[in-house]
Formats: sequence, C-alpha cells, structure tokens
Amino acid sequence: MTITFLGTGTSQGVPVIACNCEVCTSQNPRDNRLRTSILIESKGKVIVVDSGPDFRQQMLRAHVQRLDAIVFTHEHKDHIAGLDDIRAFNYKQQSAIDVYADQRVQDALKREFHYIFAEFKYPGIPQLNLHTIGPGPFNIGGVNFMPIEVLHYKLPVLGFRVNDFTYITDAKTVSEQEKEKIRGTRILVINALQKEEHISHFTFDEAIAFAQEIGAETTYLTHISHRLGRYAAISRELPDRIELAYDGLQLNTAD
Repeated sequence: MTITFLGTGTSQGVPVIACNCEVCTSQNPRDNRLRTSILIESKGKVIVVDSGPDFRQQMLRAHVQRLDAIVFTHEHKDHIAGLDDIRAFNYKQQSAIDVYADQRVQDALKREFHYIFAEFKYPGIPQLNLHTIGPGPFNIGGVNFMPIEVLHYKLPVLGFRVNDFTYITDAKTVSEQEKEKIRGTRILVINALQKEEHISHFTFDEAIAFAQEIGAETTYLTHISHRLGRYAAISRELPDRIELAYDGLQLNTAD
C-alpha cells in the first residue's frame, strides 16, 4: 500500500493569501501546503481521503490517472469543496465515482452540490454513487477501512485505520474507546495546527503527547498552519519517531 500526502495544510493553505510571515515567504517547498488530503493506492484501487479546494491541482501534481473512490472525514469546505472536479474521472473512466461518507456529510454534499443530486441532470455534471459509512468497518475493493470518531470541537469527524496505517485530521478530543482502535498502528498521521491553544485542533504539544501515548513506530503531523513555524526549524524540535508531513511525501506500508 502506498500513501501519498496530497496536501498537509490547514483550511487556508500555506502560504496564506496576503501574508508575509517567514513561513508564507519561505523558499523551502516543504513550507508550501495545499489543503489536507491523502491518496491511498492498494490492491489495484486508487482512493482519495477528502477532496478539498485544491483537489484539481493535487490530482494534476500527483499525476493521478484514475480514481476509484473518495472517502470523506467531515463536511467542512476545506475537505469537500473540490468534489465537482471528479468530472474528469467520470469522463475518462466512463463510470460514476464511489463516494463514502456518513449520513450527516452526505446531507451536506446534497446542500453544497445540489445540482449533482437534482432530478434534472444537467449534461456533464459529476456522477457519483453514495455509500453510507456507519460505525463499523467497510471495504472498498478489498481495502478495509475502520472508522475512528474524533471530535473537532463539538463536531464528530472520522479518521480511518487501514491495516497498520491510521489517518486522523481535525481532532481535538479522542475518547479512550476510539484510542483502542488506533493502538497497534505502525504509522499514525495526526493533525498539529499550531503551538498556541486552539478550540478545535490539536496543538503541536497535544499532537506530540497523543503520538507518544499511541506509540506508533512513526507519527507524521499534518493539517499544519503557517503559525506552527518553518519546516526546518520545527523538525529540529520533534522527538524521535515523530516527523512533519509535507506535500508529496510518500509512505509504503503493508496491504
């Protein structure tokens, strides 16, 4: 299984529009972050987790030639706004794209992209097949997903465990019950927005503490704000077995 980080930035991305801070003006490409998303390639399937506003750019940058499914963590715009661009895959593959989301997220998609679900189908609109994520595991073409519910302030958000890889974004609180689903993970990805306290995201220190509690072989921090600091400087502050993710990073793990 290959995991590609399509984006590792928070809702504004990095650089932030009109910002002249040291991170936003950095010449290090690892300080440039599109909105958070990953690509999973396993058992011949190509699956994207979240299609944010940068989805088109991410697909072009990663040279993605086919898409089997999109899995959504939650309904915030930085995670769903690029859904319209699945049209290119519809056309090339001559098929609808499978979309996996819980019922609340499906309702949001129907509001935000009402024309996709309208009775009158305008020519060329995105075509998708909705699949409902419940509390238990689900399977996409032989790739098994275990949902993990976390809280983004008061909003439930889904993370996912795929074999020995766990991906969690937009978390502030994780219950003991949900932590049990994560334990034994070899690779953990968790959000680390900034160093200052935040109402709905793990801070840098909170993410490190969570990573050390879970004890994965390697933890990667994602959903990063320009407020966290420059990649090179923050990397020097990290404990062993914890790293900053960056756009384009690829990992290989067991199917």
